[in-house]
Amino acid sequence: MTNEQRCVQFLVLTLDAAWRRLSQAERGQGRAEFLQTAQSCATEVTTYSYSLVGLKAGADLLLWRMAPSPEILQETTSLLLQTGLGRYLEVSYLCWGLIRPSVYVRKPSTQEQAIFSTARNRYLIVYPFTKTTDWYLLSLDTRQGMMNEHIRVGKGFPSVQQALIYSFGLDDQEFIVSYETDRLEDFQDLVKALRATEARRYTLKDTPIFVGVHRSLEETLALLG
Repeated sequence: MTNEQRCVQFLVLTLDAAWRRLSQAERGQGRAEFLQTAQSCATEVTTYSYSLVGLKAGADLLLWRMAPSPEILQETTSLLLQTGLGRYLEVSYLCWGLIRPSVYVRKPSTQEQAIFSTARNRYLIVYPFTKTTDWYLLSLDTRQGMMNEHIRVGKGFPSVQQALIYSFGLDDQEFIVSYETDRLEDFQDLVKALRATEARRYTLKDTPIFVGVHRSLEETLALLG
């Protein structure tokens, strides 16, 4: 990821069952077209691929994509969907937003800004997130105090990295929250601990949740059949 890549898109795709009834040659060509198109966009778009096969009904592939502008994300998404494989993929969920500095953290740690890393962990957990109206009617000091507690809990789980994307005013959710880890047990323990924090009272929505396994795009496409 470069410093100019400030637009982030999480693109969830579902495979039409008709795809698996195509010949092996047709499927191989379709996957190759999709891979080649993604690689040709790599100078403008950073893409990380995750398989959702067997982990989420109605979802097979998740692409975590970053680009300098929404126009580039739009144009390259269109190109992917026009490939041999892309014509059998449906966008079942999409959320996007911007990378912005946190209001509550003066100097983010590497744990909190995993998005800037080029090394990805084994698992990605991502979901839309929206706070209640009452949260924003609290004073900044009150909110800061609750977020300090939230941050302290998170630092107790160094194996879990977080990236927060700002979507308010641009998409249906206020934020996109993503976590990366090599141990799903650690992430579950983090969620359990965060449930008991005061800020949890002000969560309005934090679903749907997508859990993906990080693989190369070639491996991820092969799992589609």
